[in-house]
Amino acid sequence: MSKTSEPKMSGPQLEAFMAESFSQMNDMNLTIEEVRPRYLRARIVTSEKNLRPGGTISGPTMMAMADCVTWLAIIGTLGHGEQAVTTNLNMNFMKRPGPFDLIAEGRLLKLGRRLAVGDVMIYSDDGSDAADHPVAHATLTYAIPEEK
Repeated sequence: MSKTSEPKMSGPQLEAFMAESFSQMNDMNLTIEEVRPRYLRARIVTSEKNLRPGGTISGPTMMAMADCVTWLAIIGTLGHGEQAVTTNLNMNFMKRPGPFDLIAEGRLLKLGRRLAVGDVMIYSDDGSDAADHPVAHATLTYAIPEEK
């Protein structure tokens, strides 16, 4: 991995890449708020389609967000890695999120040539001090294929 202090791709570059290469994620309404090497912060503007009965954000929405944030953190840091695949995702749901936007902060704990391990904290932007009230935590492992 490069020891540079700058990411290889910016938020707008990653959003454009995702819109073109992984268009099925466009319905997620994910925007990237910050990119640093080994770190990515994103937001999902939630809507009715993200809710389950009872008015809470669905687990699949939060799992998809964690997966996408980690994948984009890998690509943003390396400038490649779009073929990286999830080999493990563990999710802990910690608090029932209401129908508010979700904020995810993902960081890569290990980024090697063939393997990445990350964690993602997800918060509900419900008007409170979100950083004090995470709603979910995920740990993920990705396999990174060799570049051809």
